[in-house]
Parts: sequence; C-alpha cells; structure tokens
Amino acid sequence: MPRPRWSGPLLLALLLTVLAPLPAAARPVAAAPPAAAPPAAADAVSSGAGTAEGAATVPLTSLNATTTQVAGGLRRPTALVGPDDGTNRLFITEKSGTVRTYHPDTGLAASPLIDITSAVDESGNERGLLGIALPPDFATSQNVYLAYTALPDGAVTLARYRLDGSRLEVLLSQEHAGYNNHNGGQIAFGPDGNLYWSIGDGGGSGDPFRSGQRLDTLLGKIMRIDVSRGCDPLPYCVPADNPFVGTDGARDEIWLYGLRNPWRFSFDEADGSMWIGDVGQGRWEEINHLAPGQGGLNLGWSCYEGLEKFKDGDCGPGETYTEPVFTYSPYTGGCSIIGGRVYHGQQYADLVGGTYIATDFCSSTVWALRPDGSGGYEQAEIGRMPTQVTTIGTTAEGEFYVVNDLPGGLHRVSFEREEPTCRVDRTVRTWGTGLTTDLTVTNTGSTPVNGWTLEFPLALGQTVVSDWNTDLTQGANVIKASDASHNATIAPGASVTLGYLADHTGDASPPSRFTLNGDACAVGR
Repeated sequence: MPRPRWSGPLLLALLLTVLAPLPAAARPVAAAPPAAAPPAAADAVSSGAGTAEGAATVPLTSLNATTTQVAGGLRRPTALVGPDDGTNRLFITEKSGTVRTYHPDTGLAASPLIDITSAVDESGNERGLLGIALPPDFATSQNVYLAYTALPDGAVTLARYRLDGSRLEVLLSQEHAGYNNHNGGQIAFGPDGNLYWSIGDGGGSGDPFRSGQRLDTLLGKIMRIDVSRGCDPLPYCVPADNPFVGTDGARDEIWLYGLRNPWRFSFDEADGSMWIGDVGQGRWEEINHLAPGQGGLNLGWSCYEGLEKFKDGDCGPGETYTEPVFTYSPYTGGCSIIGGRVYHGQQYADLVGGTYIATDFCSSTVWALRPDGSGGYEQAEIGRMPTQVTTIGTTAEGEFYVVNDLPGGLHRVSFEREEPTCRVDRTVRTWGTGLTTDLTVTNTGSTPVNGWTLEFPLALGQTVVSDWNTDLTQGANVIKASDASHNATIAPGASVTLGYLADHTGDASPPSRFTLNGDACAVGR
C-alpha cells in the first residue's frame, strides 16, 4: 500500500470510441545528468492524444465530485470489484484476508464470502490482502484472483480462489522479506484477457535494492500472465509477446518496469489504454497513461521521481525513460496517489464520460484528467473524497464507489455540474532564465469573497524570487498566494491582480490550474 512520507496518526499508510494512439513520451538519459530539467507534466504528453468520441465536454472546472456513505463496519478495506453476473453485488477485500459482499438492497453481508486469513501476513501497515480481480468468465467459472502478502515470510503472492470449492491455489509469488512496505497489490484483467499484477520496489527508502531498474526481479514491476491455462511446470502461461521473453537474466513475466509502488492501476475500457498511479518518495506523486500494448517501457524509478532526477538514483547510460502525464507535489497536503479509473457509467456520462478520476490518501483531493486533443490533458481538482480512501472501484455498470481505511466505510461517488465561482487570467513575460506572471482573479460568483488564498502549481524548475499584491509562499512547486490587506475582499464581478517574478530552468509555461479557497477556478487566457 502507498506509504506517506511523514509519521502521524494514519494507521494505514497507502499509501466513446477509441482514443487516438498514445505513444508514451520518452526521455533518453546520458551518463551525465541533462543540463535542463525535464519539461512540465502537461508538455510531456506525446502528440496524438485526443479526446474520445462521445466523451463528456463539460469543462472539468465545472464539475464537483461528492460521496455518500452506504455502508460501514468494514475492517481496513483495501480493494473492491463489481462482478458482472447480474447480482448487483460488490466484493470488498479487507486487509486481514477476508472478502465481504455488499448489495444496495441488503447492505453489507455479515459473513465473508472468502476467508484466507490463515494464509495472509497482515503485519505492518502495508501488508495484507491487497487486490482482487474477476476474470471475464467469472459468472460461470466462479474463479476469483487475489493478491496478498503471505505467511510465513511476507512474500507478495498471486493466487486463484475457487468459490465453488473454497480452494486457494498459489500461482506466483515474489520474495519480499526485507521491508514490509511497497507491496503494490493491484491486479486486473486487461483487454487482451491477460492478468496484470503490480508489485512495489521491495520497500525501504530510495530503492535500496535497485529493484526498479533490474529485470531479474519482479519487484518494482507490472507483470502480465495468462491465467486461463497452465504451461508445465507453471500453473500459468507467459504470453509469447511479453517484452522480455528470451532476454538473458530477465523475468519473462515482466510487462513494465521502473516503478516505485504502483498501488493502483486500471484499463480504460473504451480504448484499452492503461492508467497507473505510482506513489512517490516524498517530492512527487505521478500518474502514467500508456497506449494499449506498450509493454517493455521503463517508467523511470529510481532514476526519476516524477519528472525530476532522483538524488543518488539508479540511472543507466543511454537508457530511455517514459514520463508521467501528471505529477503533483505532496506539499498540497497529499502523501500517496490513489490511482483511479476512467468513468464509463451511464448516470453521469454527460458530465464525466471518458474522464480519469483519482485521489490522494491524505489530502482526499479528487483529481480529474481528460485528454485535450492537442497532446496534453485538461486537469482540475473537482472535490474531496472521504478521509483515507484506499481504492476507487466500479459496479458492473461502471458506477464509482470508494472504500476508506478508517473508519472502514463504503461510499458511492456522485458528480454534478457546479459552475466555478472564480476565473484566473494569466499574462506571462519571459527572458533568458527569468519570467514574470500577472494573475487576474475574478469573482464570478454571486457573493463577496472575504479573505482569499489562491493555490496553484508552478512548472518544474520555476522558483519565485519576489511577488506583488499578495503574501506568497512556495513549497516545492506549490504556490499559496494569500490576500494583502488592501485586496482581501473581492466583490461579485470584481477582480484583483497579483503576480510574481521567478527564475526558471527552461520551462516558462504558466500555471495550468488554480483553486480559490479550495474551489477550482476556470482558467482564462
């Protein structure tokens, strides 16, 4: 589970048709560090990304995500899935090794559907039963796939559980005894029918085993295997087109590498692309978006954390690393990205159809991302989840639910249109390694704003030197600009102007998103 980078009271440290092809952006790395920092996240997206036909066109800043608790009494839930068997149930994993069922008419069942507690090592915050996946033929096969840390040694384990016989069959395991964190734990069937499984880098801090860049271990990887059959002596088969089949010293099961702790990933059912939320070391949380079939990519860890070179990281000369499409700093109050899903339900299709939704274990911010048709992504903060959400799952019909660790609740996610009550217009002037940015903040609501704080991210490598008409502080790339005594009130329809002087290391792009007193603002010129 993702691990926060500071101590505190948290008990579980987690922490519509086809899109045009999305070849992932890549960065070749020489033996010496590059002279300039990598480009900002929005500029790292490859050309060719487009908006899905039939996807919602409502601006993300006009959306608001809310949740309604529908069940309580779960014991540290970690994952959920909706079986496509006509029963309208949800299956919810609990850390100790049980799977509970929920039905909207009858609530949370008292007795577990599955109990493998005798096989599960739940010691430490990040071990336990971590993931669940159902095969396309679940309605007839009654097979359930589980990812967990196993007794007696904490090995991360993939197993098949047969509901009709209450039998657990271990398929694949990876030693993970050194540290109890960074177990990954997501499993999901891809559009190709194969099962994908994520494992973290083995834990500790800074990738002490150098697992991310090694191909002789399953640590720090996403695997791809065929569980519909066995290839003796294995109880599964390795697809012949896996990228490292036949590579000396490499594990055939590996699909992607260079990951730190990919706690949650998912597939977009419309185009088969893959979204990955990879938990950072302490400076950057990241989201990757990969086109279908792009196995063999190196996602950077521990050479890179997000878009930034990681100090003392494992960088290979001439290696090519794939950039994330979205990063954020935990200085916003976050700690662990909870990778989500693309919405393809019916109830809110006109609002968020084709939109990727994610959150953070600590800040509970709801992130929304949508390809903008120009190679980048529209992005916004669109609300808050309950505290300590561990996963975002869906019903068989594609409607969103989340579970949170403590106090152990199940929540239905809703979306509504709520026009922003603020707009920010930007004017940027650049020269050499410097820039100035003027921001005009307009109150588009119907009530005065009395006292304000404007929050926004800077591009990587930008550092504020001075500011005007505001009390401004910078943490990593996150800016908090608060009112000055003379401009604390913004009447309806009125505006205030503020700005800053900054140095940059090559990326002089303006801020891409803003919140005013926690509410998302529309972004003008």
